[in-house]
Amino acid sequence: MSLISIAPPRSIDDMHAIGPVTQLGSEILSGECSAYALSTFGGPTDPISAGYFAVTPGSFRMIYPFNEQAVVVQGNVTLTDVQTGTATHYGVGDSWFVTKGTEVLWEVSGSVFIKHFFAVVD
Repeated sequence: MSLISIAPPRSIDDMHAIGPVTQLGSEILSGECSAYALSTFGGPTDPISAGYFAVTPGSFRMIYPFNEQAVVVQGNVTLTDVQTGTATHYGVGDSWFVTKGTEVLWEVSGSVFIKHFFAVVD
């Protein structure tokens, strides 16, 4: 067993560019929505993964392909559960849990949004 300290990226320059969120199966509604990632455990095809995810301003809709717990590290986002219409604003230190299959509308304002996530595919 190991104990590893995790330092958040200082900026998206410390992360790997993925491209637009459409590369992740999302539909962009406005803005550029460029995505960045930095893995802290596992990888995108593993059943369990963790890491940092960043996105530039805009709005996009996605159906979650995994269960995820996340905490905001930098920036702000409003997430809307498309089925219920419930919108919640999240800022630094706020967290959420979303289940696989949930359709979520993301609205990112400011210069960049960064979260740390723990994802499980069931």
